[in-house]
Amino acid sequence: MSKLLLNLRHVPDDEADEVRAMLDAHAIAFYETRPSLWGVSAGGIWVTEDAAFVDAERAMAEYQRQRSARVRADVAAARREGTAATFFTLLRAEPLRVVTILVSILCLLGLLALPILLLRG
Repeated sequence: MSKLLLNLRHVPDDEADEVRAMLDAHAIAFYETRPSLWGVSAGGIWVTEDAAFVDAERAMAEYQRQRSARVRADVAAARREGTAATFFTLLRAEPLRVVTILVSILCLLGLLALPILLLRG
């Protein structure tokens, strides 16, 4: 029976490609389901054989450790170089989007505070 190894929701394309390559390198049979048209299912990478699932999990854990270390090093390098994304770089790049989100947050906080304000009066 097939088992889900990786849910593809919020997984970048490069990571999914690396996982596929890792499974191929370990000769682990797998198949992939695509996201549903309406976004109910995000798709996934499934291991076809139960016996190979343990090996796939072990390989996946090692891959995730390596990727985590690599991504942390990349983020640290970007911070040292001053190229890391910050609130102000996002504000400079997309001011309308940032202001819209901030106004929406303030409106939601106001709606949450409204019952308290009405009960005090």
